[in-house]
This record gives sequence, C-alpha cells and structure tokens, in this order.
Amino acid sequence: MKAFQLIALLQEHDLYQSNSLKSDDVSFESLAYDSRNVSENGLFICKGKNFSVDYLKQAIANGATSYLAETDYSDVFSVPGIIVNDVRKAMSLAAQLFFGFPQNDLFLIGYTGTKGKTTSTYFTHNILEHAHPGEVAMFSTIDRIVGQGAKNQFKAHLTTAESFDLFKEMREAVDNGAKYLVMEVASQAYLLDRVYGLQFDVGIFLDITPDHIGINEHPNFANYLFCKQQLLLNSRNVVINADTDHFDEVLAAAQVSTAPDHIFTYGMNSDSASVSITDNQASLTASTFNLVVNSDNPMLASLAQTYNVSVPGDFNQSNASAAILATAIAGASADDMQYGLANTKVPGRMQFTRTKNHGTIYVDYAHDWGSMNALLGFLSTQFPDQRVIAVLGSTGDKGEDRREGFARALNDFADVAYLTADDPGHEDPIKIAEEIDSHIDHSKVDTTIVPKREDAIRQAITGASNTDLVVLAGKGEDKYQKVNGVDTPYPSDPVVAANVLESLADEA
Repeated sequence: MKAFQLIALLQEHDLYQSNSLKSDDVSFESLAYDSRNVSENGLFICKGKNFSVDYLKQAIANGATSYLAETDYSDVFSVPGIIVNDVRKAMSLAAQLFFGFPQNDLFLIGYTGTKGKTTSTYFTHNILEHAHPGEVAMFSTIDRIVGQGAKNQFKAHLTTAESFDLFKEMREAVDNGAKYLVMEVASQAYLLDRVYGLQFDVGIFLDITPDHIGINEHPNFANYLFCKQQLLLNSRNVVINADTDHFDEVLAAAQVSTAPDHIFTYGMNSDSASVSITDNQASLTASTFNLVVNSDNPMLASLAQTYNVSVPGDFNQSNASAAILATAIAGASADDMQYGLANTKVPGRMQFTRTKNHGTIYVDYAHDWGSMNALLGFLSTQFPDQRVIAVLGSTGDKGEDRREGFARALNDFADVAYLTADDPGHEDPIKIAEEIDSHIDHSKVDTTIVPKREDAIRQAITGASNTDLVVLAGKGEDKYQKVNGVDTPYPSDPVVAANVLESLADEA
C-alpha cells in the first residue's frame, strides 16, 4: 500500500489533515491496530478512546515505520505520522485499500435487527450455499466462514468485527473462491464506524426493540434506531419487516437513498407487504408457512410457495421470509430456498432435548426482552398447560435496560425462574439477578437466585417434571463467561444440561 494512495482516499472522504512523511511514495508492507501484531515496515493505527502512547512505542519497536492517528506524536517519536480527523473511519478505508477492496468481488447481504440476525444469516447462507456450493462466506455472531474446511471456519468474537479484521477476512474469503457474503451488521458497527464506506447489495431490517442502551453502548433509543437505519442508507436493495416497531420511520429512512422498486417488505397476513406470511403452523420442533406475493415485481412471482423451516418458533417464519427475499434478490431459486430453510441448524438457537423424566429442554441465545418475549411467548402459546421454567441472567457493563425487560417476559410467560450469571463482566452477578428480581411479579413467577450457572441449570432440570419446558437462555453454545474482563472457561449450556441428564440417569 502506497502512502499517496491512502492519502488520496482519506482526502476523498474529508478525513485527511496532514502528514510528516519524507515522501508520499513510501510503501507499507503491513497494517495493524494492535501493537502486538505489527511487523516490519508497517503502518500502525492509533485507535481507541483509551489509546496510550505506550502502544505506539511498542508498535515502533515491532517494526512500525509510520502511524495513522488523530493526534500528532512528532514531539514524542521520530517516526512520521498521517493525521486524520476520525481515525475509526480512516482505519476502515485503510483496511479496504490494504486488502484490495475485497467487497468489490462479493455480493454483500447484511442483516440488522434487535433479534433474529443470526438465524436469518444462517438461513440465507444455507440457501445460497445450495445454489452456489463453496462460494458463500458468512460472518455471524456465532461462526465466521471464509472458505471450505475446518481451518476456514472459526468462532466469532464480535457480531461485526473491527473494520481491519472485517476486510482481512473478506480478502481471505475472496481468495478462497467466495462470491457471496452474508453477515450480521450490529448497531455498534455504525456507531463505531466498523463498516464505514461499505455498500451492501442487500440490507435487511428485521426488527427493533429497546436494547444496547447504556454508558458503554448507545446513549438513547433514538441513537440506537439511527445506527440501525444506516444499513438501509448504505444498501442498493432493502428488505424490511413490515411488522417491526417504528416501521414508518424505518421505511422513510430507506426511501432517502433507495428507489421504490428496490424496497421489499414482508409481514404476517399483510396485504400491503411485498410478500405475506399466511397459513402458518409452528410446533416445538419445526414450522411450516405459505408465502403470498402481493407485488407485481416478476422477480417475486415464484416465491408463492409452501416452506418448511427446521428451526422451531413462529418468529422464525419471519426470519425465513427475510432470507427468502434477500436470496431472491441474489438470484436464488424457490427450490434453493425450500431446501436451505428445511436443512438449517443454528448452533444455540432453539436447540431442544427431550428427556425421559424431566420434560423438554431448550437452549437459546435469547439475550434481551424482544428475543426472550418471542421465545417464551411461543412456548407458552403452544403448550399453555405446561409449566415454563427459565434459567437466565443479564450481561454486566452494558444493556442495563434488558434487566427489566427480562422480568416483563418472565411475568407474562414463565412459571419458574432461576436467575444466575450470564457474562457479568465487572458487575456482581448477584446484584444483577436482584435487579431483575425486583421487577418480577412473585405472585406469578416462583423465583430463585443461584449464583453459579451450572448449579442453576441443575436445579431447573432436576426440579422439572416430564411435562415441563425448561429454557436455558442467553449463553447458547458459548464456552466462556466474561468475568472482570477475562473470558473464563465455561462448558456451555448444552454440555452442562447433558452432564446433568447423565447424572440423573446414573442415579436412576
């Protein structure tokens, strides 16, 4: 990467301030924002609100020959710098340039929403993978797939990665033969400019409920909604859930930059949506629904079909419909859609185990009011005469509004609740549980606080009868708990549940 190329790109975006390079013809052989990953002849990006000059000192020691920053450090270090007015946006552009603009070789599909992003992303990936085997990459909250084989499939650390990592993985995907990329786009991606300068071929808005509002996240709901709307402003085609809260505001945002014939909607029994979900039947193990096409767009005509979804929950019919529209725009056939939806398994999403004597156990990542309300509401509606036993906690250091939301969902749909740890961070998990408990109606919900998650799961399963539904919410297949800034090993909810069942079988 030549310095003059980067400077020209920064100038194009009104980010460039100045530089102290001896020549703008200098080349950078590496790029990094983590000082530990700097190599010879590298450009180091000084980012983060807690950035310390010690990081730049370490980067120089590791081979950085220049830096990209909002602050001029020439009075401290002799290495030259490129100074910008927004280093996060500049990092995204630098990464795109360094990795050769890999997005230009990909059909990009992005999902945003308070709930449903991961499941919809898996649906979409599987549909396109059936249509184009070996050519579909996926960046989700759970997994990142940049190619075939185990070495190209790994666990995710962030819903939407830092821009450097995002474009690095895009380049790997393209080099591995990918032509399509399906990814989750969290509100933080726009709040922190992780996808700055990225244009999507399809942007999908699933839903929005209050979440991610707090001192370390969005300052208020208006900002949360604004950040989610940015995906629509940066997409050539837009798909919107007509049943979402704030639909009129979301649609208005899409209309700012998208022509009407590139805006598609879906909804439950909706005559005004492009496609309508009708005749839906959902069980605890799968669901079936029909789509009715209300649009005269010829691309949609073939979508009027019956679809079987392997992931249970009536709310997943909505996620499936989003995937159908997204993949239709990408050129997939109805046959591809039917196969993909019927053969999708999402790790940690509505995984269930039928036990001999302790009911049915569900494991789900539900981690806010919207997802918890949908999950418990579905189970309660399907089996109104069976007890719902929930095990859950709330994350620390963020999303404090979730705690009252969890209590509301429990009050509406649960009979028994075990409140426990779920990534408490720097907070006391007992105090988090007590905060949730303070909003619970104890005349409706029998509530117990159990500090250790493994113990809470054991008590819930052990105390369940064979007609009960036991819901393990929040952690899914995560194999760690975030405690005081450290990823502390944790077996994962499915493993803990399996161990409990094995011990109960041994006792019998």
